[in-house]
Amino acid sequence: MYDVTLGPNVEREDISMNNQSETGSIILVVEDVNETRDGIEKLLQADGYRVTLARDEKDAIESAQREPPNLILVSVAGLPHEVVIAARHIRELAALGENVPVVVFCIAEIDEGDELAIGKNVYLTRPDNFNQLRTLLARLLNKISIAA
Repeated sequence: MYDVTLGPNVEREDISMNNQSETGSIILVVEDVNETRDGIEKLLQADGYRVTLARDEKDAIESAQREPPNLILVSVAGLPHEVVIAARHIRELAALGENVPVVVFCIAEIDEGDELAIGKNVYLTRPDNFNQLRTLLARLLNKISIAA
């Protein structure tokens, strides 16, 4: 659905990315394209996150039950509203609270580089580069650690 650019345009900015390694935040990545899933995993691990991977909704629920994530990142084929419903199901059926943010990659419906909060700690985003996604994830995970 969304292809993450892995080339030289991925910069390591000095935005609050260093506190992920201190918190050990776990991000569940739900992505149905192997190459994209692997690329997202490598980039997030480079930022110090612990990453668990899932191919689909069923796989994600099982993974989240084994090791509850701090954030769920969903990028699977489907219309945006269908993917949002699947993401909410993952959080609900894995018995995760609404305090676990869900970020849904989208290639339509919102402007590139924007994010849209669609309620109950669910965000629809279409970053035009990985640094925008990194910033969003850091901000959401920082909110969790401040509230805890």
